[in-house]
Amino acid sequence: MIDSKRWSKFSLFEQMGHIGSEISRACHWNQKEDLVSRDHCIERAFDLIDLTIADARWRGRLKEVCRFREVLADIYCRSHVYKVSLNELNKYCTDFALAVRRSC
Repeated sequence: MIDSKRWSKFSLFEQMGHIGSEISRACHWNQKEDLVSRDHCIERAFDLIDLTIADARWRGRLKEVCRFREVLADIYCRSHVYKVSLNELNKYCTDFALAVRRSC
């Protein structure tokens, strides 16, 4: 697990890109129907999201991140309230990773 001091060196887009990496891994395991591995990836994503929420730089800008966490929890708990798939969250996160790559 990454520590909060190191995490706080990343931009919001970089943080979301790293969260997206875990979502991508979760998609991979979901396609292989390995729900245990999928859930481990989602749990790591929760840890990273929580670090992002705790990052003081983003106070006042967290509505979208908190909603993202809520939708991910819906998937994790298999509630299906939001009717959003893991693949759709993966596509959402991919945009952040591409934005970071373009800025380098």
